Amino acid sequence: MKTKQLNKPVSLRNKKQPNKPASQMRRENLRDVKKKQPDEKRLVDVEVSKDGERIQKVLARGGLASRREIERWITEGRLKINGVLVKQGAHLKAGDYLQLNDRVVNWDKFERQPTRVLIYHKPTGEIVSRNDPQGRPTIFANLPKLDTSRWISVGRLDVNTSGLLLVTNNGELANKLMHPSTEVEREYAVRILGEVPDDKIELLKQGVQLEDGLAKFDQIYFMGGEGANKWYHVVVSEGRNRLVRRLWEAQNVVVSRLMRVRYGPVVLSDGLRTGKCYELDKKELDLLFEFAGLEVETTSIVKSEKKDVKTKPSSNR
Repeated sequence: MKTKQLNKPVSLRNKKQPNKPASQMRRENLRDVKKKQPDEKRLVDVEVSKDGERIQKVLARGGLASRREIERWITEGRLKINGVLVKQGAHLKAGDYLQLNDRVVNWDKFERQPTRVLIYHKPTGEIVSRNDPQGRPTIFANLPKLDTSRWISVGRLDVNTSGLLLVTNNGELANKLMHPSTEVEREYAVRILGEVPDDKIELLKQGVQLEDGLAKFDQIYFMGGEGANKWYHVVVSEGRNRLVRRLWEAQNVVVSRLMRVRYGPVVLSDGLRTGKCYELDKKELDLLFEFAGLEVETTSIVKSEKKDVKTKPSSNR
C-alpha cells in the first residue's frame, strides 16, 4: 500500500548540474546570496558628508523621533540617503533623497526655521490627535496653519480633561519636554465630589500601587469649595496615561472635573479662553529653551497677536 507523502521537501539541485551533492549545493547557494546582497546586511563604507545638517537634528526637529532613537535607526540600517545606507554622523543637504524603512521622507519641510510654541486652552470633548475614526473634534483644527512644518503636541490630555496644552513646530524641543528623564512638573486643578479624609491624602503623597506601577502626587494643595464639591491642586512629574484620575479613583474618590493649569514653567493664563491659543514671544521662548536645557535660538519668531500669559512657576501655596 502506498503512503501519501506530505510536505515534500524542495530539491536544492540544479538541473544543469544534477550530480552535485546536496551539501555542496547548499554552500554554493549561500555564497551566491551573500554576493548578491552585500549592501542590505551591513552599513555601506562611504565618505560621511559634512555639508548640510546632521540627520539626527533634522528628523528630531520634524518630530519623527528623539535623536537617540534616530541614532538607533542608523545603527540598524533603516535610513538611506540617495539609496545608500547611512553611517553615524551623516548630514542632509539640499536635494538629498531620504528613505526610512525604504519609504520616502519629505524632510525638506523639517529644514531649520524659527521655533514657534503655542499655549492652547483645550476644552473637554476635543482629542489630541490629527484624525479620529469616531469623528470627534481635534485640537489641531483650531491651530494656525503652518506652510512648511507641522504642529507637535507636547504630551497629551484625554478627551475629558481640559486646560493647558503646549504645541510646537520644534520636534527636538517637544521630545526634551516630554522625555521621562526631564521629569517636568504638571499641575492640575481637580474638582472632587465629597470629602477626602486626611489618611487618603497622605497615602496619595506616599505612593499608590497602580496596574502599571507605583505612582504618587508630588504635592497636593486644598483649594477650598462649597457643598459637595471640593477643589484640589495636584502636581505630578510623569506623563502616564490618565495618571491623575487613576490615583484618585484608586482611593474611591470621584473626579468631576480635571484641568491642567501648568506644564513646567508655563502657566495657563486666566484670560485665555477655551479653544483659543497664545504664542510665546522671544523672551518667553528663551526661558523655555533654558528650562529644557537647549541652546537658545538666535532667529526671531513669527509675529502674532498676543494675549496675557505667565511663564514662571506657580507660587507655593
